[in-house]
Amino acid sequence: MIDEKFVTPTRYDSVFWVDTERVKPNPYQPRKEFDEDRLKALAESIRQYGVLQPLVVTRTEVVKDDGGLQSEYELIAGERRLRASKLIGLKQVPVVIRVGDETGKMKLELAIIENLQREDLNAIDRAKALAQLVEDFGLSHVEVGAKIGRSREYVSNSIRLLQLPEEIQQAVVGKEITEGHARALLMLTNRPEEMNTLFKEMILKKTSVRMVEQMVRRIAQDKIRKHTKTPEMMALEKSLTETLGTRVLIENRPQGGRLLIEFFSPEDLSHIVAALAEKQDLAIAPIPAESAMPEPAAPAELPPNTSAIDAAPVSPAPVPPPSDDDLYSLKNFVV
Repeated sequence: MIDEKFVTPTRYDSVFWVDTERVKPNPYQPRKEFDEDRLKALAESIRQYGVLQPLVVTRTEVVKDDGGLQSEYELIAGERRLRASKLIGLKQVPVVIRVGDETGKMKLELAIIENLQREDLNAIDRAKALAQLVEDFGLSHVEVGAKIGRSREYVSNSIRLLQLPEEIQQAVVGKEITEGHARALLMLTNRPEEMNTLFKEMILKKTSVRMVEQMVRRIAQDKIRKHTKTPEMMALEKSLTETLGTRVLIENRPQGGRLLIEFFSPEDLSHIVAALAEKQDLAIAPIPAESAMPEPAAPAELPPNTSAIDAAPVSPAPVPPPSDDDLYSLKNFVV
């Protein structure tokens, strides 16, 4: 691992003042995005108090056209201070000069260390810088981890973020989603359509990392279980998803199964309940008004000397007991 003294000036270093315009940025600077508001705030601080910590640079002697020598400086650490100084038109900046033939790998390592120490790098810029160490300088993930004081798993998982589509990477850079969201989406790398759908859904609904992880696991489990579903069940699952406006999963089990309806906010739950209630109201037919009973007919007149004999009451026909088939028949159930 690189000694920190190469990055951070100490009280034993000699400080030189050089022209701001003669300091060139580090071509291996891994940080690509600089917050303009924070840069302006730093510039205002430098305007009032000056550059409190010197920049770290290397120096090379360049032959001019007239045969003379001219010193040029290349930045190792302190790009934000350099940019802020240029914003306020500072003529000179304090620097500490590192003597020696610094290679590109050394400058990249130093720039990464500086940003990691200050936690200035976003996850995507960090991943690109680590990938550059691996690809351009032929280092293994273990060697990269040792140089920056991190584990091999940390390096590997960081570089894997570059497998995500550009749109999702830019969402991480723009802080629309966190690194945790991005890591969860990596589980759907071989299912790009579902990854894109879930990405847009979590942007819209501000879904938490934990909820996204649960959704990703369900999608992965659904892929495994899909072969156990009949075409009719899959069609029903799709129909319920479209009707309720949220993901609906039907899971088969040895005995019965489970219907899973997801929601992400109280408003979602209210919408689902309202949709189910509407479907239930449509399923129940209105009960017709009871028709008027016909009035009994007047008794017919009897001839003289004839007695009226009341008709014997007729017993109702016995109702056969329901069979087991009728007991469990769907026609006997109502919603």
